[in-house]
Amino acid sequence: MRKPAALLTIVSLALAFGSTARAEVQFGVTEDAGKYADDGGAAFFSTLADLGMTQNRIVVFWNAAEPTTIQEQAFLDRAMPQAALHGTRILFSVQPLHPTDVTSTPDGPALFAAYAALLARTYPQVKDFIVGNEPNQPRFWQPQFVGRRGVSAAAYEQTLALTYDALKDVDPTIRVIGLGLSPRGNDNPRASSNVSTSPVRFIRDLGAAYRASGRTRPIMDQLAFHPYPNPSSADDPLTKGYQWPNAGVPNLGRIKQAVWDAFNGTAQPTFAEAGGSRRVASVAGPPLSLVLDETGWQAAIPSDDRDAYTGFENSKTVSESTQARIYGDLIRRVVCDPGVAALDFFHLVDEVALAGFQSGLIRADGSMRLSYDSVKSAIAETGGECLGRETSWRHLTSVDGARADFSARMGTRFGFRVTAAEAAGFRAGVFRAGRRGLAETDRSAIAAALAGGSGAGLVV
Repeated sequence: MRKPAALLTIVSLALAFGSTARAEVQFGVTEDAGKYADDGGAAFFSTLADLGMTQNRIVVFWNAAEPTTIQEQAFLDRAMPQAALHGTRILFSVQPLHPTDVTSTPDGPALFAAYAALLARTYPQVKDFIVGNEPNQPRFWQPQFVGRRGVSAAAYEQTLALTYDALKDVDPTIRVIGLGLSPRGNDNPRASSNVSTSPVRFIRDLGAAYRASGRTRPIMDQLAFHPYPNPSSADDPLTKGYQWPNAGVPNLGRIKQAVWDAFNGTAQPTFAEAGGSRRVASVAGPPLSLVLDETGWQAAIPSDDRDAYTGFENSKTVSESTQARIYGDLIRRVVCDPGVAALDFFHLVDEVALAGFQSGLIRADGSMRLSYDSVKSAIAETGGECLGRETSWRHLTSVDGARADFSARMGTRFGFRVTAAEAAGFRAGVFRAGRRGLAETDRSAIAAALAGGSGAGLVV
């Protein structure tokens, strides 16, 4: 039988998308350098404006030991006026300071939600709140599993729901942005390291917790996702993503499908679909959209340019020219996906420690990479709007990529091989073919089974 979350193949078609005009994609950076700058971020925000960027995602931690104390408030107070002066929209990414802060604190979800509401009252100019960060990764959220059972999504769902209500009570126009998912997870509670949850299965579990709660309100207005490249093959082309159930830049349809599988028919809107469909489950309101609030390709630092850096590189990198090409292509790609609302690069400026992240448009010594001009040109070229053919998306109700190979042999015995682009099972049967092969009715049954569907499988 088909698993609840299915991979959707995105097909580029010349189809109209809905009956309303689509907002331009917003570009920015995930970067706290402006918040910490002595000038309050004046030069930082000026640089964003030069790039054509309009937003900056910054982190605001919640410390369970000081649940009502706004962390780094002095830095925030200094930076917010400078952001406004330069026309930069600030997104708060409100995150637990420690991965067990929410789950190990009595009334942790409620206290976290109250803290988000305090931030909203203190900084009423901020209208975008990302709740948590990569809750499918143990670095940011624990536990991921208890025994063999995944528990992170259910705990996060309660936190997200309470935070949604708390923020909407302060200001109904606030956009509550959920998840901030890592693109990968191993789904292995017995893994030797990084016990984590894949994005597709995390969304599945999130939907199950939502349905079990009986909630009749949404839990998010947008969904944040971090489509980083595969760290084991950082020089892969932009068009190469991850195998199911993980997801990268080419696999955004997989995330949309997972959301549809998890939430269709509930009060939580799903993503709009091609051909004018604006079905968003059972409530009136805008469909969900993606905020790609973290992504970046680490660029190699030539040995003769390392004076501004410390330590040693610990991950694979790409050349500066490759990074520049990927960043430009990424901008042109996402503006043609109607489900994407924003893209933020991580970082603007390289981290000094090579063990950190050197994905910036600017090197640690302040000099500009090739990607600076590449990003600036691509933003100006597109104006946040698609210049080519839009990518269309429709949900599937069948197993994606179901195939049967009848040429397989096991020695002298007949065999067959069944494959699919997602986790799935199948049923097999034996039919009397007769001298002329299978009857047409049997062939139709096999074709229908290959098409899949909930409860359907493969009949041989």
